[in-house]
Amino acid sequence: MGDCRPLGFLIGLPFALVAMVLSVVGAVIWILGTVLSCLCPCCICCVGLANLAVSLIKLPFKVITWFTEQIPC
Repeated sequence: MGDCRPLGFLIGLPFALVAMVLSVVGAVIWILGTVLSCLCPCCICCVGLANLAVSLIKLPFKVITWFTEQIPC
C-alpha cells in the first residue's frame, strides 16, 4: 500500500530541527560522560549521563517518525 503522508515530513521539520540541536547537545554530553567515566570509573552517575545522551542523540528520528504517524491518511 502507498504511503499518503507527503507533507508529514515538511510539517515535522521544525520539530526535527529542535531535536537535532538536542542531539548535538547529547553528543557533547556523551563525550564528556565517556571521558569522566574513564577518568573516574567509580562515578556511577556518568553511566546514567551517557544513557541520557544516547537518548538525546536518537531524538530526531523518534520525533520525525512520531510526527508523521500522527498525520491521518
